Amino acid sequence: MSQKQKTIAREVKISGIGLHTGKQVSMTFKPAPVNNGYTFIRADLEGHPVVEADANLVCSTSRGTTLEKRGVKVFTTEHTLAAVSGCDIDNIIIEMDGPEPPIMDGSAKYYIEVLESAGIVEQDAERKIYVIKDVISFNDPATGSEIIAMPADDFQITTMVDFGTKVLGTQNAYIKNISEFKDQIGCCRTFCFLHELEQLINNGLIKGGDLTNAIVYVDKEISEETMNHLKRIFHRDQVTVKPNGVLDNLTLHFPNEAARHKLLDVMGDLALVGRRIQGKIIANKPGHYVNTQFAKKLSKVIHTEERNMVPKYDITQKPLMDINDIAKILPHRPPFLLVDKILELSENHVVGLKNVTMNEPFFVGHFPGSPVMPGVLQIEAMAQCGGILALKSVPDPENYLTFFMKIEQAKFKHQVSPGDTLIFNLHLVSPIRRGICHMEGYIYANNKVVCEAELMALIKRRDDATPASSNEGQAQ
Repeated sequence: MSQKQKTIAREVKISGIGLHTGKQVSMTFKPAPVNNGYTFIRADLEGHPVVEADANLVCSTSRGTTLEKRGVKVFTTEHTLAAVSGCDIDNIIIEMDGPEPPIMDGSAKYYIEVLESAGIVEQDAERKIYVIKDVISFNDPATGSEIIAMPADDFQITTMVDFGTKVLGTQNAYIKNISEFKDQIGCCRTFCFLHELEQLINNGLIKGGDLTNAIVYVDKEISEETMNHLKRIFHRDQVTVKPNGVLDNLTLHFPNEAARHKLLDVMGDLALVGRRIQGKIIANKPGHYVNTQFAKKLSKVIHTEERNMVPKYDITQKPLMDINDIAKILPHRPPFLLVDKILELSENHVVGLKNVTMNEPFFVGHFPGSPVMPGVLQIEAMAQCGGILALKSVPDPENYLTFFMKIEQAKFKHQVSPGDTLIFNLHLVSPIRRGICHMEGYIYANNKVVCEAELMALIKRRDDATPASSNEGQAQ
C-alpha cells in the first residue's frame, strides 16, 4: 500500500542547554519540501551552512553521533532525529543557533511534543520505503555488538543490552510498530554509570549536564569525598542512592528504561539512512558506533539496489497504448519507430516497451557477426518513449512534435542483443514549462540497467516547427 511523505504544518521552536557545550541553544523545526529528508542548518555560522542527516557524514560517535560537512559540525543528533522519525515525518529542516540540540531531559519527549504541536501533514509525493528482502548485518568484533535487519511486514526494532553489572544487568526492549514509539520509547532518558559521570566531568565534558537530564546508575560504592563532590557540582544539599542502584536524581519511567533509551538511539541513528525501512531490526549491545556503521552499510546497499533496481511490470497485460496508438501520436514510422507498447502513463512518468528482434535493420550493419543495438538508438528509443510523456501535456498531441535539446549523463552499462525486451522508465525532473520537458530515463533488460540518461526536449506545434538542423537537434 502506497504512503505519502509527511512534513510539519508550521514552524515551531524549542530552546535549552546543549549537553556538552553547556550553552543556550534555540532550535527551530521548519516544514520542508518533498524529498528533502532531514537537514540541519547552522544559523549561527556565516552563510547558514546545511548539514544533511546522512550516515556518510558521521565523523564521531563519542558520547553521541556527530555529523560534519565541509568543516561544519552538528553534535548529538540522535535524540532529535529519533523524535522526527518517531513522529513519522519524512521531510524537515532543523535550524539551530548553536552546534548541538538542547539536551532537555535526555529523551526525545519534548521534541515530540513540539513537533506534534506544529501539526503533521501529508505531501503530494510517495514515501520512499526500503523493504528488507535479505538478512543484512554488521558486527563489531571488538565489543561484540551486532545489528541485524531481516524481512518483516512492518518497521520493528528490538534491542538487547548487557552491561555486565549487577545494578543494570541484561535488559531488552522492542517496538512492533512505529506508532508505539511516542509512548513506549520517546520519554526514555539517557543514562550513564557513576564512574563515567566522574570521567566526563573531569574531562570538561557535559557542561550542560545536571541531575535532571540523565539517569545515573551507581555501579560502585560511593565515598564521602565523591558524595561531596557531586553535591558541589550539581548544587545539591544531599545525594543518595536508591535501592535499585539509581542515584536519587530521577525516578525510572520503566524498569528497562536503559534498554528503551538504547532503542531510541538506534532509531535516531538509523534515520541517517535516508529511507523509511520495512523490516525488523535486532540490535545486540548497540552503541552509536555500531549503529552508524550499520546505517552506512544499509545506505550503501539501498543506493546500489536503487541505482540498479529493475521495476516489476507485467508485460503480458493489455498495454495502455499499442503500436497503432503510438503511431497516432509520434511522427516516426518503421524502421525508425522504436517503441512497441506503453504500459504506464501519468502526468509525471511513462513506462514503455520494445522487443528487440534479429530482424532489426540496424543489425545488418552494426556488428553483424555479433549483433549489438547501437547506444545512440537506445537513447533514441528512450526519447521516443519520453515523447509520449511530453506530448501528454498538450490536448492534441497529434499536432505536435518534440525536438532534442540536450542529452546529459548518458551511460551504457550492458549490451543489448537480439531477443532482449527493453523496458523504458522515464519521469519528469521538473514540471514542463514553456514547452520544455526535462526527463530522467532508464532502460532495463535482463533484470539490469542497460542505459540511463537525462534528456531535455522542446515541444512545438507541427505548423510552427522547422526542420531541425544538425545544430538544432533531431526530431524524436
